[in-house]
Parts: sequence; structure tokens; C-alpha cells
Amino acid sequence: MTDSKLPSGIDRVVGQRIRWRRRELKLTQERLGELLELTFQQVQKYEKGVNRVSAGRLFEIAGVLGVPINYFFEGAQEFLEAEAAEFAEDEDEPHAPVMTPEMLELISAFRKIEDVSLRRSLLNTVRAAASAFDNRPGLD
Repeated sequence: MTDSKLPSGIDRVVGQRIRWRRRELKLTQERLGELLELTFQQVQKYEKGVNRVSAGRLFEIAGVLGVPINYFFEGAQEFLEAEAAEFAEDEDEPHAPVMTPEMLELISAFRKIEDVSLRRSLLNTVRAAASAFDNRPGLD
């Protein structure tokens, strides 16, 4: 039985989405904390998924960051399924993928492309490039 007060995989997803959007807006943790009347340490704990974000606080964060509530849950199902599969394969504690500044920049830039066919083409190009590294030892 798990403690319902402990953060879960979805808490890490929500925290990561807060971080992505904050960075996309070029806000520091300190500035976001000021806008929400929180300390930067609390923002940091939310972003790392260490502390759960209440529904009311998530509503405030969405308003400050200019996104709908569902933004924080986009991709959550896929992440949780991948996390469950990883946990089943590996007895170590499952973890959220580490997002480098370069990865965050790529995501931010990709989201700005409005042309669906261009986005699809770019995604196919990235997939093709990534497939060149499939089944190579030591690469994750």
C-alpha cells in the first residue's frame, strides 16, 4: 500500500511540465515564486515532483504561466506507461527522464511550429536520425 501523501509519477510529470513552461517563458524559479507568492525552494520542489501541487495551486500556476490546466497532464499517460514498463524490467526505483536545457529548447521551438505537415516532417527526420543509434551498446 502506498502513502497517498507521497508524490507519485504524475506529480513528477506535472512538475516537469511546470518547469518546461517556466523555462519557455524565460522565468526564473525566483520570479515564478514571486508571482505565486511562494519561495523559489517551493517552486523547485514542485518542479522536481518532491512536493505535490494541490488543485488550487495548479490552477494558480496555470494562470500565471498562461496555459490551460490540461497542459500539465499532456503526455502523462505515455510517461506513466513507460515508467511502469521500465520498473518491470529494472528493479531500481523508476525515475523521470532528465531534461537537459537543449532538450527543453527543442521542445519549446517545436511547439511554436504551427504548420502540421512541417512538424510531422521534422519529427520523421528526428526519428530517422535517432534510429541510427538503435541497438548500439551504452547509448540511452
